[in-house]
Amino acid sequence: MSDLIYLMDQLVDKDGKILITDIYKSVAPLTENEKKLYTTIDFDTEGYRQQIGAHKLAHNGDKEQILMHRWRYPSLSLHGIEGAAFQPGAKTVIPGKVIGKFSIRIVPDQQPEEVEKLVFDYVHKKWAERGSPNKMRITAQSGRAWTENPDHPHYQAAARATKLIYQTDPDMSREGGSIPVTITLQEASGRNVLLLPMGAGDDMAHSQNEKINVRNYIEGIKLFAAYMFEVGKLPK
Repeated sequence: MSDLIYLMDQLVDKDGKILITDIYKSVAPLTENEKKLYTTIDFDTEGYRQQIGAHKLAHNGDKEQILMHRWRYPSLSLHGIEGAAFQPGAKTVIPGKVIGKFSIRIVPDQQPEEVEKLVFDYVHKKWAERGSPNKMRITAQSGRAWTENPDHPHYQAAARATKLIYQTDPDMSREGGSIPVTITLQEASGRNVLLLPMGAGDDMAHSQNEKINVRNYIEGIKLFAAYMFEVGKLPK
């Protein structure tokens, strides 16, 4: 158990910076046009701080930096330890085998194969430094990162549809998500792909109590219809 805790502690620092060597090297550079997008995003940093229960936010609470580190830079999350005692009460049993689980949200220009090699090399290096007599094995599953041009006609059609239904201009957000099939569909079809959100930020995606508000469900149907109408008006 102590070996696993040691390894997991070597992955990311207290500020969220990934410690794996060269992990940021292939990240797509920030352009001026992209940088301008973050200044117009409607994002309440104080409300966000209260929602996540933090005493203070990283990056000195700067809205643009927080959004960029959530959306356009890679992040590493620790998820849990399989095989360890988790029931309430005092425990004295030492597990004979434990599995630590973590994930890395990769971003455009990062390739899964390259990131996987960086992770494996780094973990094996740290394991050698540990000098433990125990055995260690690391495995991975991966999918490619995807993003799209918000100036594409289909995105502008979606923006007009959103304005029509919700009476407000949409934010072009880049929320990280586990939808690796998106880029596969884009490459297979040779067409632009649009992810049209219908839920809310508090829908608790992938949790036991995942939900969608009735209003968002109804308005989402209208939004999809309005989007198809706007697409129909695009030049052939």
